[in-house]
Amino acid sequence: MELIKVIVFDLLSSAAILVGLMAFIGLILQKQSIDNVISGTLKTIVGFLVFGVGSGAAVVALSSFQDLFAAGFGLKGVLPLAEAVTALAQQKFGTTVSLVMVLGFAMNLVVARFTPLKYIFLTGQHNLYLAALLTVMMKALGVSNTTIVVVGGILLGICAALFPAICQPYMRKVTGDDELALGHYVTVGYALSGWIGSKVGKPEDSTENLKLPGWLSIFKDYVVGVSITIIVFFYIAAFAAGKTEVETLSKGVNWLVYPLFQGLGFAASLYVIITGVRMLLGEIVNAFVGISERLIPNAKPALDCPIVFPFAPTATVIGFLSSYVGGLLCMFAFGVLNMAVIIPVAVPYFFIGATAGVFGNATGGWKGAVAGSFVVGVLIAIGPSTIYPIMENIGLKGTAFPETDFNIVGLLVYYIGKLIQFIF
Repeated sequence: MELIKVIVFDLLSSAAILVGLMAFIGLILQKQSIDNVISGTLKTIVGFLVFGVGSGAAVVALSSFQDLFAAGFGLKGVLPLAEAVTALAQQKFGTTVSLVMVLGFAMNLVVARFTPLKYIFLTGQHNLYLAALLTVMMKALGVSNTTIVVVGGILLGICAALFPAICQPYMRKVTGDDELALGHYVTVGYALSGWIGSKVGKPEDSTENLKLPGWLSIFKDYVVGVSITIIVFFYIAAFAAGKTEVETLSKGVNWLVYPLFQGLGFAASLYVIITGVRMLLGEIVNAFVGISERLIPNAKPALDCPIVFPFAPTATVIGFLSSYVGGLLCMFAFGVLNMAVIIPVAVPYFFIGATAGVFGNATGGWKGAVAGSFVVGVLIAIGPSTIYPIMENIGLKGTAFPETDFNIVGLLVYYIGKLIQFIF
């Protein structure tokens, strides 16, 4: 069991290693020379690690923003973070979660090989989160560990192939081809954002082609636009928190200087993310040809959400801001309705909202980016608020999954399980 945990938590849960392994297999199947195999594999892994570094830096900056925001506005509630829920689930049901993930990955390959769903889900950490969710929901039903592993593994494998297919029609509009799929379990939200975009705007009015008047034209420069926007948000949170609270959180850094460098650091992290993604895509697509041709014909790699950021960098900022507004409105509405208050944590709202913005922009330009990501921002507040009571009942408190696909699957598993128990 210890070896299985090491493989799952230290290897397969790493997207970089998982994608590197796929690149290695693909290059071997193409009978590439040893130097090309080594080069392609290492570049794929390093590309993933580069945008992982950027993602980590973004998380640090956005966590600082979240601390300032919570301190400034005095909010308490449920923090929607898949990482936090998974950590709690691992503590309680670690072995079961790991077995579900291992079987789930194997089932993903089986489904891709023998069905029209030719998608191989390579975002390892998201499969780990889904394994945790399935385990938690079935534990809430009182199901045995053996049943959880078998049923959970099969469901995970199906989900890993099914959900990328849901938003693939819109993914083609984002990338301009059919080579890549999205391996991020908010695909229902992203597809909805793409659909909304097609109803409210035109793709010709892309965020990347905005003709901004006068001095606003500086926002066409991605780095400048992100820097100014995020710095403004940091200062709003800092002024709300006050000098004493800011300098406590900053460990003595001047309260007017701290927001400036946090905002600039965030802009730098996004630049690193995009650089890593471009490096990754330069290798993984060619390497995947080997797997497609030999083992799973016409297979497509489903990769993490930052792969779409380079296609519309401005839309990522608009998407984050619009989705965050949706989350804030829900936060106050849930408080009035006496529901579990979902605090819009900046980290998931950035990655999910930014991706939704890219999808909305692909079909509806800037109007689609705004409208689509706003709706997704509302959905990733409603979902956690709905599923949280179930999780709280088995001792997982203070956090929930924000991802739309997780909440849809979790609620279906739980209530269908309840129905089956009632009938039998």
